[in-house]
Amino acid sequence: MNNIHPTAIIEDGAIIGDNVTIGAYSYIGSEVTIGDNTTVGTHTLIEGITTIGKHNQIFSHATVGSIPQDLKYAGERVELIIGDYNRIREYTLINPGTVGGGGVTKIGNNNLLMGYVHLGHDVIMGDNCILANGATLAGHVELGNNVVIGGLTPVHQFVHIGDYAMIAGASALSQDIPPYCLAEGNRAVLRGLNLTGLRRHIDRVDIDELKSAYKELFEQGKPLQDTAQQLLKSTSSEMVKNLSNFIINSKRGIPFERNTNAK
Repeated sequence: MNNIHPTAIIEDGAIIGDNVTIGAYSYIGSEVTIGDNTTVGTHTLIEGITTIGKHNQIFSHATVGSIPQDLKYAGERVELIIGDYNRIREYTLINPGTVGGGGVTKIGNNNLLMGYVHLGHDVIMGDNCILANGATLAGHVELGNNVVIGGLTPVHQFVHIGDYAMIAGASALSQDIPPYCLAEGNRAVLRGLNLTGLRRHIDRVDIDELKSAYKELFEQGKPLQDTAQQLLKSTSSEMVKNLSNFIINSKRGIPFERNTNAK
C-alpha cells in the first residue's frame, strides 16, 4: 500500500511502485517511474523521463529530472536513470542527459548525495559513492565505484574519476583522477593513494602492489605515459593494470607534481 499525501500532485501516466511514500506538496511528472519501497520527501520535484529504482530515499526540496542546464538543449527527449538504495538529501539537483552526451544521466546503486549536491547533464556515476554537502559535478563527468568527493568541491566537465578515489573537500578538480588515488587542492593534484578507503575494502597485498606502482608512476620523474605502458606489460596485478589503463586512456591528463630531481 502506498502512502501519498493528499496535497502531492501525481500526473497521469506516472508509474508508482508498491509501498511508495510521497510527501506533502511534492510533484511527480507524467513520465516518471518510481520503484518499490522508495520514499519521496515533502516539496520535492521529480519530472522528465526519469526512472527511479527501488528502496531509494529522496529528501525534501530535491529537484530530480529537471531540464539540463545547457544552452544547447532544445527540448529533446532525454533521460535520467537512478538505481536502487540511493539516498538523495535535501536540495539536491540532478539533471538528465543531453543529445551531445548520449542523452542519459545515470546513477548506480547505494550512493549518498548529501545536501545541495548537483549532478549535471550526462553524469555517469557507479555504485557506493559519497558526495558531501555542496559537491558539484559539471556535465559529462564520470565516476567509478566507491568514489568520495568532499564538501564544496566542484568538478570540471568531462573529468573522469576512477574507482576508490577520493577528492578532498574545498578542492577544485579540472583533470582526471586515477583509481585508488587521493587528490586535494585548488587546483587539485594527487597527494598519494587513498589508503584509508583502500584499507576498508582491499587486501594488504594489493595495496602494496599499488604503492609500488604509484611510486613508479608519480615519484620517479619518469614520463607518465611510458611508465604506465611498461607497468601494464609487466604487472600481474589487476588493480595496477586498472590504474595503468586509466592513465593511458585519460583525455584531460593527470594532475600531479612532477619530481624533476628524482633519479
